[in-house]
Formats: sequence, structure tokens, C-alpha cells
Amino acid sequence: MPLHIAIDARRIRDFGIGTYIRSLVHALGGIDQENHYSLVTQPADARLLAGLPENFRSAVYARDDHSYLDHAAFPLFLRRMSPDLVHIPLNRVPLLMVKPYVVTIHDMANLFYEEAASNFRMQLRRWRFRRGLVRANRVIAVSDATRRDVVNHMRVPPGRVQRVYNAPDPGFRVEGAACDVEQQQRIMERYQIQYPFLLYAGNIRRHKNVPRLVEAFAVVRDQLQSHPLYKDLRLVIIGDTISQYPAVRQTVIKSRVEPVVRFLGFVPFETLRCFYEMAAAFVFPSRYEGFGLPPLEAMACGAPVIASNVSSLPEVVGDAAILVNPENVFDIARGIREVLLDPELREQLIIRGRAQARRFSWERTARQVLEIYQEAAAER
Repeated sequence: MPLHIAIDARRIRDFGIGTYIRSLVHALGGIDQENHYSLVTQPADARLLAGLPENFRSAVYARDDHSYLDHAAFPLFLRRMSPDLVHIPLNRVPLLMVKPYVVTIHDMANLFYEEAASNFRMQLRRWRFRRGLVRANRVIAVSDATRRDVVNHMRVPPGRVQRVYNAPDPGFRVEGAACDVEQQQRIMERYQIQYPFLLYAGNIRRHKNVPRLVEAFAVVRDQLQSHPLYKDLRLVIIGDTISQYPAVRQTVIKSRVEPVVRFLGFVPFETLRCFYEMAAAFVFPSRYEGFGLPPLEAMACGAPVIASNVSSLPEVVGDAAILVNPENVFDIARGIREVLLDPELREQLIIRGRAQARRFSWERTARQVLEIYQEAAAER
């Protein structure tokens, strides 16, 4: 008998969660014509899910998940829909959430790297975080590392936590260049880039370790100041605006690299793809990742990758990246220097990177998630 599955798609515009929602929903649409799906969206977002088959429909709900009233209003809205199962795509579960439900947990950074939170606020956040997980019929963890964190720190029974990997956005092609030469030239001219550059893409929260990346870049730039190609090496950071992170700005000034570090904020998808393709290397020295999607995106676009040797990153990048200690500026610099100066290593990383990116697909993810839906719904 077909299931009626409701998916909370209100975060579809978000940078990371939005990619997860869009990619998963479209992949489910490609493999499942039997079950019925209600995609809960805000009024302006229903069009973002156009092109899905007839067994998918939008259910418009105006309140976002930051509202305190959402703890009661959203469960009431769901009850009127009478779904067999609800999927919450991130661990922001209303206190009165209807069951059965499945929740996806992407990371626990808010608990491990919380800034300026009182002890009471942290205890409340931890309680709500754990409550959303322990009440779930199934928890989807996006990596084995995240699954271990959920089981060990949140004490969720291991049998209810299943690992299902994310995948790069299908728009990051793994065969050949996605941007033609003219498009690359237009984008580089638009941003006035005529020099080799290292690339970082993602937010700049504390655990992302961007200050150490800046310091490592300063070390490498000093070491290569007489190199014929890399003497004008720059660092390009795509993601959050620097104004929100004074520690990063202070590091840039202290390291004396202010003229050669570019903060571009968020950029359109096509632009990001071309930056991945044009980068001399992609550097991701994060201290903690639930999955770590940007390195895979960079690999899919043919960029050699330097990544941290901690958390989920070794699991995700495999042998297709140079792994470095994120706590050691000189080890990060060592990894960058090796990738830049060893042409044979660069070529191997590009080939391995494309192969590694192909190991992850949203169709495979959707099939595993669909099995979890069926298991959880059977517990009604």
C-alpha cells in the first residue's frame, strides 16, 4: 500500500540544507512513482520544486522553524495532512512533533563549537537536540563519524541510527569541464582575477578553521615569493561575509596578506563551479565536519584538494586528497606546497578526485532513504 510521506522543505533556500532537500527530493522523484509526497514549503518556495512527478505536491505553510509557535503549529498542520511518515531534514524537531518521523542530522557543530552561549542556554539546546533524536523512529546520519557522535554523545540506540551519505549537487559534473573557456574568462574578468589562487568555499564559523588557513597561506606565499608561477598566489574565500567574523579579519591583517586575500561572499552556482575548476587547489582545513561536501564538489570539478585528517573528512575524501593536521599551520602549508609544486601529484589527485566524487550519488542516497521511510512507517 502506498505511503503518504511529508517532507519539511522550508529550508530549501539554505546554502547546505537547501542542497540536501532539493537533491534528495528530485532523486526520490526519479525512483519512486508509487508513494505520495507532500512537500511542506513556504509560500514563495513552491516553484523551486517544479518538475517533479504527479505523486509529489506542495503543501504551503507560512511559519518558519525559528518561531516558538512552530513547536505546536507545525505538528497541528501535519496532523491535518494525516501523513504516514514525516521527514525532518535537519535536527530542528518541534517539541510536539507527530510520530512516526525520520530526522536527518548533518553535524553537531552547534554543540561542540558553540560561541558565547550561557550554560543554561547550552543545556537547553542540548536537551532539545537530544529529544529530537531519541523520539525519532529513525535517525539518518550523513557519515559514519556523525553516526558515532549521535550514538556516543546523544545516547541514541545504535539500531535506530543509519548512515546515508550525501552527494555532490548533480550540477557539479564529474566528466570534463562544465564551464567553457569563454564562460570561465567572463567570470574571472568580472571578479578581476588574473592570477593563480587557492580556494576555500563554505561558511566561516569557528570550527571551519579559516584563520589557520590564512596563516598557512601567508607561510606558503612567503616560501614561493620567487616562484615563476606562484609568486603572485592569492587566496579566494567564497561563503560568509567577513564582517561577521572579526577574528578572521584580524588574522588577515596580522599575517600581512590583506591585499592578496579576497572575500567574495556567496556567489551564484555557475560562478562557484567555475571557481572550483580554475583554482590551483582547494583547501579545506576544517576542525569538524558532519560530512564535508565542498571537497567533493571541488573534486567533481577537477580541483586538487587539501583537507583535514579529522572527523568525517578522511572517510569522505578517501585517498583522493592530501590530508593535513588542521591544528598545525605548517602542516597545512606543507600540503598546499606539495600540491602546487608536484605536477605528477596534482594530476593523480585530479584523477582520484573525480573517481571519488563518482562514488557518491543522490540516486543511491534516495534509495537508502526510501528503505528507511518504509521501515519507520511500518512502526505505526
